[in-house]
Amino acid sequence: MKNQLKTIALLGSLSAIIIGLGALVAPGYLYLFGALALAMNLGAYFLSDRIVLRMHHAREVGPAEAPDLHAMAEELSAKAGIPKPRLFVIPEAQPNAFATGRSPARGVVAVTEGIVRILDRRELRGVIAHELAHIRNRDILVSSIAAAAASLITYVAHVLSFGGLFGGNGDEETEGSAAGGILAALVAPLAATLIQLGISRSREYLADETGARISGDPEALAGALMKLGHASSVIPAGATPATASLFIVNPFGAAQSVSRWFSTHPSTRERVDRLLAMAASARRAVRRPYGWRLAREW
Repeated sequence: MKNQLKTIALLGSLSAIIIGLGALVAPGYLYLFGALALAMNLGAYFLSDRIVLRMHHAREVGPAEAPDLHAMAEELSAKAGIPKPRLFVIPEAQPNAFATGRSPARGVVAVTEGIVRILDRRELRGVIAHELAHIRNRDILVSSIAAAAASLITYVAHVLSFGGLFGGNGDEETEGSAAGGILAALVAPLAATLIQLGISRSREYLADETGARISGDPEALAGALMKLGHASSVIPAGATPATASLFIVNPFGAAQSVSRWFSTHPSTRERVDRLLAMAASARRAVRRPYGWRLAREW
């Protein structure tokens, strides 16, 4: 619930920036660039799964080729209350995975060859549950909304920047307004990017929590994240920065210090700590009277 509220707050912040910029630019411009941003992101929303899978040379695998993977996906998707997704394998050595698809009915889970080699069955099951959580929580839709809003802010900021540079006539009031427009044009896209990345990190926390509840095994996902986080720093990534946010861990390694503000993923250590706390809470519930009722939710 906490992560859901955080996402709502961040999306609200993006809306506030749009309204603020709209007050500085003619409504006609706002509608024009808003329509352009919406069209671009709708196209990405409807075609993103095909584009991303082709970018990573992923191929679909059937039950005969990957029976264990399909068995896990069938079991966990039933627990999640969503249709079983299509399964793809990416020919990359770095262990990683991602989910895509604009709705649960069109869900796709892709895993790299490396993740199948490095994780045991219990850990891989935890990863599959995490990716199913992204599908169940409709994170592709949320990220598309965030991307559309951030794009609109960037386009409007470009209009303000252009008007500020070439619209002045020497009047002090006009020059002051132009300076304000240029400042807004510089600050707004940065703020929008930070908020968009904040939404991405928030949805990862939510997918960890939801995935742990689907699988009933938070410790397995925690163990998987530790292995994947280490591997991402020593095994070269086949991903590109444009698709890094899709993966369960950042393919380019953990961000450090200030750069965490610009990271698509939260700290692996923090994610692991939260999952272990969930596991400890579940064990305490089992020891309480009637605790078995709470434990069954896991």
